[in-house]
Amino acid sequence: MEFLKVENLCKVYGKGDNRVTALDHVSLTVEKGEFVAIIGASGSGKSTLLHAIAGVDVPTGGKIYLDGQDVYERSSEELAIFRRRQVGLIYQFNNLIPTLNVVENITLPVLMDRRKVNRERLSELLELLGLEDRKHHLPGQLSGGQQQRVAIGRALMNAPAVMLADEPTGALDSRNGREIIRLLKESNQKYRQTLLLVTHDENIALQARRIITVGDGKVVREVRT
Repeated sequence: MEFLKVENLCKVYGKGDNRVTALDHVSLTVEKGEFVAIIGASGSGKSTLLHAIAGVDVPTGGKIYLDGQDVYERSSEELAIFRRRQVGLIYQFNNLIPTLNVVENITLPVLMDRRKVNRERLSELLELLGLEDRKHHLPGQLSGGQQQRVAIGRALMNAPAVMLADEPTGALDSRNGREIIRLLKESNQKYRQTLLLVTHDENIALQARRIITVGDGKVVREVRT
């Protein structure tokens, strides 16, 4: 079932001689629960595409539909709620709050939304991520891999419809990188959440159900693995 639809998406930065076309009429569809990897060289537009889908980077033209609803036909307040509730976004650098412990960082999106924390889901996530014995630790007391697990937990806490990961293993060694990909795949399968992952690592991309290659702001190839 078609869950995400990107239609003739364009993104242009600057003007005149400084004009850069980051996305050039990109179109694609993703099924509900699908795991898709997006690959491409640096500057190809893959991260811009992911951020546009997340509601973070407003496109210059085109449409994005998530579960049949136009992402950008929302007010700024509605768009902020959409990002908090429907999108789980994971970056290369985890952006944890250094003064908050593991549980506080994971539950931060729920508290910002002024909603009650689902303690059962929190416990389930701590177990899934192997963080039960680290739940009261601050980010500075954790390894890089553990910090990225906390970032995944934070992204999953609101039970988002789609998970978007932008080079989530880029700052990790190979062992921790493999563990993070394993956890993302497990959450994709366990919660049936749609997962889009941007990576430059072909070995990681091959674990996805489908690989979309982006070049010069365009989709140049799609392959099912």
